[in-house]
Amino acid sequence: MKSALVCLLTASVILSVGCGREENVEAKRDPGPVVIRAAPVVTRQIQRVVESVGTLFPYDEVIVSAEVDGPVREVNVDLGDTVKEGQVLARISDEEQRYLVAQNEAQLRQSLERLGLKHENDKVADIRETPEVRRAQADLFDAEQRYKRVRELVDQNIGSRQELDAAGARYKAAQAEYDATLNQTRNLIQEVERFKAVLELQRKKLRDTVVRAPFNASVKERQVAVGQYVRANTPLFTLVKTDPIRLRIEIPERMAPWVKEGQVADVTVEAYPGRVFRGKIWRISPTVDESKRTFIVEALIQNPLGELKPGSYAKASVKTSKFEEVQLVPFSAVNYVLGSYKAYVVKDGTVEARDVKLGDRFGSDVEIDEGLKDGELVAITQVQRLDTGTRVRVADGPAEGSNSTE
Repeated sequence: MKSALVCLLTASVILSVGCGREENVEAKRDPGPVVIRAAPVVTRQIQRVVESVGTLFPYDEVIVSAEVDGPVREVNVDLGDTVKEGQVLARISDEEQRYLVAQNEAQLRQSLERLGLKHENDKVADIRETPEVRRAQADLFDAEQRYKRVRELVDQNIGSRQELDAAGARYKAAQAEYDATLNQTRNLIQEVERFKAVLELQRKKLRDTVVRAPFNASVKERQVAVGQYVRANTPLFTLVKTDPIRLRIEIPERMAPWVKEGQVADVTVEAYPGRVFRGKIWRISPTVDESKRTFIVEALIQNPLGELKPGSYAKASVKTSKFEEVQLVPFSAVNYVLGSYKAYVVKDGTVEARDVKLGDRFGSDVEIDEGLKDGELVAITQVQRLDTGTRVRVADGPAEGSNSTE
């Protein structure tokens, strides 16, 4: 009886263990092919477009400084004001400059009178007609005539030799005096010209007490206040001209043959989303930055309302005259894996992963420089799940977003 019971229990344990093993073991299920959408590699002619980002700069920026010393008596503009060329920005005290102008005018008049001139712009036509030269010439003529008379008397044994020597000495002295007067008069003429130059310089300093705008601009910064004593070269205002405004962008060196002066640049800024400002290429740097391998290009944009501000970040798109045949695939067909871009070619229900080299973007498509052939079918969905050998099934219907160029 006991042996029968033991056998029964043993059979029960073996049966339960066997049944448990059958419940835990399940056959692996085949998930089947990955359902994807695909698009062909197509070759199309496209117009090369250079796209870059850059910064807006003022057309001109200048620091207006004081040109004379003195206290500031008047300030007429401040930050953000728009000024016209020649508009008075500030006034510096002109009292000292007026005194110096009067002093120089008096010196000039005194020299002009010595030359027999009345007005500043009068010129000496003949140096022998000046008052001092005429006086010296008259003295010379008188001494010469006296000498000749005394010599005639001596020749007739009427006059004495002593009187002849005295007359000859006076004649020579008069000649020397005449020559000296000529030289002094020439020096005086040069002195008059020097006085005129000094006077004009002083008059300029007098005019410089009125600080004017050098061109149409806006006030970027005011650096002076009424009552402040300034010296020459003290900064007073910073002015910027923003119409037109410059956009400076960097272009890769390989695109140098595509960019020409006069090409149109479509510019966008974050401050005005969806709005395009039109500019033109007007400056191209003749050199390439060795570290970046780019060169500078400037576009000029009309900015009559001052909407574009210097220092702003901007994007530019320049359509070039370069047309090329390129291979295109939807950008969704490209997957970035471990430092390289891959595309997945579909053939006979399986996938082949290929390394590809990308070119430019054209809307939702991307240029393929290397790795694919025209007409090959590439997966554009589920690319994260694909690799070489993966079985796939291409879904029916058109591939969304396939090969649409702008």
